[in-house]
Amino acid sequence: MGLAVRGVILDHVLLQYGIGHPENCKSNPTLSLLRKLRFSNIHTAISYRLPLSTEQINLLQAMAELHSFECLPLTASSLDIAPHEIAHAWAHISGTILYLLPNHDSSPKITCAFFSIAPDAEVTSSLHKSNRIYMDKLQELPLTICRLNKKAISTDVVTVGYIMKPSREEDFAKRGAFPMCPTLNGSSEPSNRIAYTTGMQELQRYIENHNHCFEVDPLNSIYPVLDRLKIQQILLGLKDLNAEGRCTVRAPHFLKVSSFDEPDLVQRLHDAKLSVPCIVKPQVACGVADAHSMAIVFRVEDFKDLNVPLPAVVQEYVDHSSTLFKFYVLGERVFHAVKKSTPNADILIKSSKKSAPGPLLFDSLKSLPTAIANKHSGGQDLCLDLGLVNEAAKWLTRILGLTIFGFDVVIQEGSGDHVIVDVNYLPSFKEIPDDVAIPAFWDAIKKKVDSKAMKHASVAPPPMDSVDGQEKNKCKAGASVV
Repeated sequence: MGLAVRGVILDHVLLQYGIGHPENCKSNPTLSLLRKLRFSNIHTAISYRLPLSTEQINLLQAMAELHSFECLPLTASSLDIAPHEIAHAWAHISGTILYLLPNHDSSPKITCAFFSIAPDAEVTSSLHKSNRIYMDKLQELPLTICRLNKKAISTDVVTVGYIMKPSREEDFAKRGAFPMCPTLNGSSEPSNRIAYTTGMQELQRYIENHNHCFEVDPLNSIYPVLDRLKIQQILLGLKDLNAEGRCTVRAPHFLKVSSFDEPDLVQRLHDAKLSVPCIVKPQVACGVADAHSMAIVFRVEDFKDLNVPLPAVVQEYVDHSSTLFKFYVLGERVFHAVKKSTPNADILIKSSKKSAPGPLLFDSLKSLPTAIANKHSGGQDLCLDLGLVNEAAKWLTRILGLTIFGFDVVIQEGSGDHVIVDVNYLPSFKEIPDDVAIPAFWDAIKKKVDSKAMKHASVAPPPMDSVDGQEKNKCKAGASVV
């Protein structure tokens, strides 16, 4: 059994940085890649060789310090000498080390030499071609590490791919949830229609054409969560969970609008059991720049020229004592956290009268208007029926067919109704302690992988030993003839 990858050294030439202050290099994709490896507890370093100007050395050292990398001076770039120097500098590390150098006169452009460091053991020679991997671009490095680790640790290791916006990816990586960066790129082209981007469609075709790949959560199961109208329609089925003598769990009242100038909009709102104030959200729930551009409307005339992307969903504004319950589903486990939320309607209305008249516009990811104090008009203490919401979580898991998702619950003052106002895929679950959430996250993925493997095994053709004796003899005879 080999040793897992524990260190990556990158020749400074591969950085492709410009001379200037290290702060200006924060967006460098190569540095971003190295940061993700460091978040995975893989030692990272930038190497350089003399002669190099003092200015360049100072820049490299400042850059390494800024990003918490090491900076290793090497006397030569030879694949015969450098590994011994690296092994001496990293004597405290036990594992496989990758040393990346540029190929100046050939393609592929990058040579990745790998060798092992172990106590009381000589460094494996990197002169052998079997100890080299060639890459066209640095973005191939994470998958290369995955393959080496799989070979070193166990053939049962599963490589999990993912795709998300950089800020969310960085957040997960810092917490140790995603040890590698995505292997496929997606598009974030803005669109008012509910459809996957070109990149996601390419990903779907790739999975369909490669039988060894399967999705932890199929894209078809994720699709409804991307469409606020679709998910509202699904939530109507919550009524089947309700029983006499206990609280009600339900969807909010809602209405889809394609234009805020509809002549019968007032009547349509009335028919949908909607009254002002109400909250207006884009139908597209994520993946576009303005998916979280929302508004709270206090008067019907506020709909005119409302700056919310269309088509939109008008949703009931529930008085909930400024308290939001965020639920996270990770496989069979359900967690929740309590957060401050928007104030009740009467407080919002008073606030709007004091300020400029008109709708309250906000970005739900950045500037959600929350209450200063937990004031509410009903004078009722909110009581969460955890058993009821856990039932709703199991129901959603079954209906949506998802492994990892989240949903928001508010409790309506007066009625005590538990209203699920939002459902989202792959939430950050940052309110849950990492030592609880991250193991549950990976346990959910592992169980899904095991379940898929069992289903695949149950439909696989019978092994050769299961054929009858006559067929077995034919196989033997055929082999002996060959």
